[in-house]
Amino acid sequence: MKRILLLYRNAFGGLSRPAWMLSLIMFINRSGAMVIPFLGVYLTESLGYTLREAGLILSIYGLGAVCGSFLGGWLTDRVGHFRVQLFSLTVGGSLYFMFLFLERFQFIAAGVFILSLVNDMLRPANSASIAHYARPENVTRAFSLNRMALNLGFSIGPAIGGLVAAISYKFLFIGDGVASMLAGLFFFIYFRKRQGHKPQKEAATAAASMEKVRSPYADGMYLVFILLNCGFAILFFQLLSTLPLYYRQVYVLPEGRIGTLLALNGFIVFLFEMILVYLIGDKIKKSWLIPVGVLVLGSSFVVLNLGQHIALLYIAMVLLSFSEILVMPFMATISVERSNHRNRGSYLGLYTISYAAAHVVAPFLGTTIASRYSFGTLWWVLSVLAIVVSIGLYFVVQHIERARLNGKATVASSEAGVAVG
Repeated sequence: MKRILLLYRNAFGGLSRPAWMLSLIMFINRSGAMVIPFLGVYLTESLGYTLREAGLILSIYGLGAVCGSFLGGWLTDRVGHFRVQLFSLTVGGSLYFMFLFLERFQFIAAGVFILSLVNDMLRPANSASIAHYARPENVTRAFSLNRMALNLGFSIGPAIGGLVAAISYKFLFIGDGVASMLAGLFFFIYFRKRQGHKPQKEAATAAASMEKVRSPYADGMYLVFILLNCGFAILFFQLLSTLPLYYRQVYVLPEGRIGTLLALNGFIVFLFEMILVYLIGDKIKKSWLIPVGVLVLGSSFVVLNLGQHIALLYIAMVLLSFSEILVMPFMATISVERSNHRNRGSYLGLYTISYAAAHVVAPFLGTTIASRYSFGTLWWVLSVLAIVVSIGLYFVVQHIERARLNGKATVASSEAGVAVG
């Protein structure tokens, strides 16, 4: 037991206080994550929409997330990550309350788009903030700490949401809105005098002026990486779209059981991600870790087709959760390492856009295949897609890592030359 406690202490040690506070704020925010996991069930069960109509609404949410991620990244480079995060948390939280009065399809679609637009402005700003406050040697662990907080919150939000939805789905919107606004208030109190970097019109140092300002949209290899990351996210986001519908329509699970299954994902990531990142993050190449993680995700869908037993749902969720641990922290690190301080918002904005775009495709693809064919067919299709994405990421990440190491070697050589001179 002492060895385990020491391992956890080492895994969490050395992280800056602002990094911890950002994670606490994200925990508060995600603890209210009740709406999205149950939105599809709410639309079909409470409002009577079809499976395909629910999928369309969820895709519109993703479309808003794409726009929000782009806007958030653009604004982060111009007004700073503090203002963008504060606006997204407070205004985004207040927008949940309008769903207490929306029932017509077109109004819900418009509301969902606006909600996701504002909420997803948070992602690139938050990522830039983590990169800014983290010590250089702890960037991956700082992202893992933030994700641990998100997942701990996600283990609470859906579990409570399942109980609340059994009473009334309307309470889901109230809970999510209150949690987001509380997170915004806490964020303002702590970070109002720690606003991080301000957009720099002039380089502060000679070294900074020599940094190349490259647009991520002109970085060909990074664009391929983003496309493959979007492919992974399409697979992963079945967690928030078709899986809850599958639990409800095939297994006829009550809302409480659905919430428990979804919460298991957050709990597993909370328990194991920091430890695994600490133990293997610097020992195994990202070009191996990430593709293996994608294959683990594919195997979780295969498990769902092995029969119809409640135990298979839990096994599949465990596999999906460990896949998340092996992939997401290291994908974020690649985006940070590929950028510099003057274009980090744009790079991380494009990175979050890949997840937002997956929010568009994942529910539409999943509900279309499931309604036209079957859930079983959907799981086989996703398993094959996982193999394709895994192979692509192996080669692309290997190329990006090689280029990064060559760049470091070039800089070191230049610095040595200057010192000799």
